[in-house]
Amino acid sequence: METYGKILLVAMPVFLLLVLAEKAWGWWRGKDTVKTLDMISSLSSGITNVTKDVLGLSIALLSYEWMVSHWALVSIQANVFTYVVAFMALDFAGYWVHRIDHEYNFFWNAHIVHHSSEEFNLACALRQSISTFFRLFTIFLLPAALLGVPASVIAVVGPLHLFAQFWYHTQHIDKMGWLENIMVTPSHHRVHHALNPVYLDKNYGQIFIFWDKWFGTYQAELKDVPPVYGITRPVQTWNPIRINFQHLWLLVQDAWRTADWKDKFRLWLMPTGWRPADMALAYPVHKIEDPYHFNKYNTPANAVYQTWLWIQLLVLLLVISYLFGNIAQIGSPGMFWYGGFVFLYVYALTENMDGHRWAWVWETLKLSSGLGLLWAFPGWFGAANAWPVFPYVWGSYLVLSWLAGFYFTLDRRS
Repeated sequence: METYGKILLVAMPVFLLLVLAEKAWGWWRGKDTVKTLDMISSLSSGITNVTKDVLGLSIALLSYEWMVSHWALVSIQANVFTYVVAFMALDFAGYWVHRIDHEYNFFWNAHIVHHSSEEFNLACALRQSISTFFRLFTIFLLPAALLGVPASVIAVVGPLHLFAQFWYHTQHIDKMGWLENIMVTPSHHRVHHALNPVYLDKNYGQIFIFWDKWFGTYQAELKDVPPVYGITRPVQTWNPIRINFQHLWLLVQDAWRTADWKDKFRLWLMPTGWRPADMALAYPVHKIEDPYHFNKYNTPANAVYQTWLWIQLLVLLLVISYLFGNIAQIGSPGMFWYGGFVFLYVYALTENMDGHRWAWVWETLKLSSGLGLLWAFPGWFGAANAWPVFPYVWGSYLVLSWLAGFYFTLDRRS
């Protein structure tokens, strides 16, 4: 946890700068693909995901280390070849996990947040799941385990493999010649994020595109079919926590309400989007039928409001950076209380962005929990040791943030 937190202290500002650079480039070229509210929703989603990961809030039912120790056919030492094998094994596993996430109802819930943006840009790469508490698919790393690839190698290659998937979430890079035959490129991934019928459920590869070509899921980007981004059942919210559990909640409701007992059980592993016939009739869900004629989700946001959102986001990034940089000193249970506050911060912010009338309630909960933690952990988890006046500054900010949040809740509904 601590090592991953240190890595993120470097990765987060790099990702943010690249997102801002893409926005600036798009603005300069007259093709701005990074909308402010969508971007903040994406960044907020990334923050919840990395917070969950750093806090270790998931369990591998079958760990890679266990497979190596029990099933390895040979024992090898870490070297360049070992890292190459590990990278290929992770990419092979990633293809199949990605494909399963797309093709089965239950597993789609863990991936829907990544496709929930109706834009396509670097920021949406950061939309990652918090809804997976049990990691089920470590078994796909069995080839690496049989070859005896050490767990320490997988631990190093894993974050590198993940970060290497960031760059191709952009509309500003065209097709890349011969690389299109080997690597996943922006063109390939635009197809993957599109809801056009010809593009749905294609190009699952994460680094290498040849998995898709070998297993029949490849689709090239067509000149006469511009990709339209999003999902066919749009989430219609900026709140990443809501998005993470929206599909699962629909499955739970359908399983509870349907009169067909067989459907109560089989709907979980039916193809993504399948619903019992009686539920589709009694409780219809909005679906985009024509990808070229629908209204993208949007909420009003003037310049003053967007400035406030930027301030909120930058403060949140500072808050999360302090957690990642000091998680060992904060320790348990403090780090879990801290993580809970981060999630509440994101929830309150994005409820406000949605313009919900009860957003002020979440702002009030954020204020009370922040002040409560300031009282329970004097000096805000040790921050006062470096800056003695920090608790006063932080307390003042929480109050001002609540006042602004309350004002914008009323203003945006008037």
